[in-house]
Amino acid sequence: MVLKVFFPSCCSSADSGILIGRWISEQNSAVILAVVHFPFIPVQVKQYLGEVQRGTKVSVSVLGSWSNSKQEKEESLSEFLEDLGTIFCHEPWIQISKEGDSKFWSCSILQKHSKNPQEEEIILVYYDQRKVMLSHLHPPLDTAGQRAEDASKLSAIFDTVARSQVLFMTDRYDEGPIKLTHWQSDGVEASIIVELLKQASVPACMLLTFLLSLLSGICRSRVLKFWPLSFLWSKLSTCEQLGHRLQHLQVISSNKKAQNQNQLMRKANIFVSLLIDVALGILLMSWLYRKNRIGHLADTLIPVADHVAEELQDLLQWLMGAPAGLKMNRALDQVLGRFFLYHIHLWISYIHLLSPFIEMILWYVGLSACLGLTVALCILSDIIALLTFHIYCFYVYGARLYCLKIYGLSSLWRLFRGKKWNVLRQRVDSCSYDLDQLFIGTLLFTILLFLLPTTALYYLVFTLLRLLVVIVQGLIHLLVDLIDSLPLYSLILRLCRSYRLAAGVKFRVLEQQDGKPLRLLMQINPLSYGGVVQTYRLPTYSCYPRDSWASLCKKLFLGELIYPWKHKGDKQN
Repeated sequence: MVLKVFFPSCCSSADSGILIGRWISEQNSAVILAVVHFPFIPVQVKQYLGEVQRGTKVSVSVLGSWSNSKQEKEESLSEFLEDLGTIFCHEPWIQISKEGDSKFWSCSILQKHSKNPQEEEIILVYYDQRKVMLSHLHPPLDTAGQRAEDASKLSAIFDTVARSQVLFMTDRYDEGPIKLTHWQSDGVEASIIVELLKQASVPACMLLTFLLSLLSGICRSRVLKFWPLSFLWSKLSTCEQLGHRLQHLQVISSNKKAQNQNQLMRKANIFVSLLIDVALGILLMSWLYRKNRIGHLADTLIPVADHVAEELQDLLQWLMGAPAGLKMNRALDQVLGRFFLYHIHLWISYIHLLSPFIEMILWYVGLSACLGLTVALCILSDIIALLTFHIYCFYVYGARLYCLKIYGLSSLWRLFRGKKWNVLRQRVDSCSYDLDQLFIGTLLFTILLFLLPTTALYYLVFTLLRLLVVIVQGLIHLLVDLIDSLPLYSLILRLCRSYRLAAGVKFRVLEQQDGKPLRLLMQINPLSYGGVVQTYRLPTYSCYPRDSWASLCKKLFLGELIYPWKHKGDKQN
C-alpha cells in the first residue's frame, strides 16, 4: 500500500506541534490543513475541531505530529509527540520531522491498534495551500450528493481545502488558547477597501434594481408594442444593444448569490465588460467634443453625401448607355435608369433639407457614447443604414424585378415540359396544356428571356453596392460582438492569477532517496487562453445575420433580399 500525505508548504517552517487535517480512507491519503503548535490543551483542541466539523461538514481530526529540529531544545520532545497518539487516537498516526538544515525529511507511520501492521510506502506531496484554496478545480459546494462519487478523485483534496475556510480564519495574532500555522497565519488576507465596497454595494444594487425594474416596465408597456415603435425597436441595432445591456445590468444588480463558479465568473465578466465599454465610450465622447470635431464632421458629411450621389448618377448614366459593350434593351434600360435617377434626386433633396440640423443631431448622438462604445457603434451602424437607404431601395427594386423574372421563367419552362407546380402537395405534377396556353407561354417566355440581361445587370450592380454596405455594417457588429462576448475578467485573471482558473495539476519530483519518503511538488496547470475564451465566453445578441456562403449565394441567385438585421424567428448565437 502507498500512503500519500499532502503537506502545505507554508507549514514547513512552523514550530513543533500536531497535524490537523482530513483522512481520506478511499485514497489512503491524509490532507494536512494546519499545524497546532505548543502550548495547547488537548481538550480545547478537541472542542475546537468539533466546532470546525459542525461549521464545515469536514471530518477534521488530529492526524499526527510535526517536529521541527531547529526548534527542539530537549530530546524528550520527540517522545512526547509520540505519546500524543494515545490521547487523540487516530489510526494511522503520522510523524513528520524536519532534520535541521537538511533538505530530507523523515516521515513514519505508527499503527498501535493494528494487529498486523504493514510497512507502507510513503509519498509526501507539497501543495500551495493558498492556490489550492483559491483555485476552482474542486467541485462546487452545493453538490453534496456527489461528494461520495468524487472521493476517489484528486478533486477531493481541493474540496477538502476549499470547505475548510473557517479553519483558516484563525491566525496567530488571535488571543485564543490554540495557535495555528496555515496559509493565513500572518493575518487574514483581506482588503479594507474591498470590504467597504461590499458593504456599499448592497444599497447601490437595491437602488439600481429598482431603477432597472422601472425601466423594464416601461420597455414592456403596450405603448411600445404599436406598429411604428415596435418596427423601429426590432430593426434598429441600437435598440437591440440597449436591450442587451439592460439584461446585463439586471444580472449584475441581482441580489441572488451565484450558485456556482460559472455564474460567478459570468457576473464578473459582465461587470468588467460594462466598465470597459463605458470607459471607452467616455473616451470617445471626450475626443468628439474636443476641438469642435463634431462641427467638422457635420461640415464633411454633406459634401460626402453629394459626392456619393454624383457617383451613383454617373453609374446610372453608364448603365443607360452600353455598359462594357453589352447590348441592352433600350426601352427598359431608359425606364429603369430614369426611375433610379429620380430617386437620387429625391435623396439629394432630403439630405439638403436636413443639412441645417445635422450638427445638432450629431451633437446629441455623441452624448450617447456615455452609455458605452458598443451603443455608439450601433448608432453608427444605424446612421450608415439611414444614409444608404437609397441604395437599399435600389437593391430592393432590382431584386424584386429580377426575382419576378426568374420565377416567371422557371414556371414557363415547366409549361414547355408539360409540368406544373402543385401548391397543395408542394411538388411538380404532369399537366396537359392546350394550344393557346402554349402560344401565350412561348410569347411570355421570349419576352422575359430577352429582358433578363438588362434586369440582371441592374440587379448585379445594386447587389454589389448593397453587399458593400452590409460588409461595413458587419464589421461594426463584429466589433460590438467582440466587446460584448469577450470574457475580459477571466482573461485578466488568467494573466495575473492563473491558478484561479485551474485545468488540472502536475507533479514534480523534488527528491528521492532510499529510506526516505518520496517528495513531490503539486503544481496547478492553468487553462489556456483559448480555453478561457471558450469556457467563459458571454452570449451575444447581434443583429447581424450569420448565413453560410452556400445560403448567401442561393439568395443572391434567386434574388432574395439580404437584410442587415436578424428576424424574430432566427436563432440567436
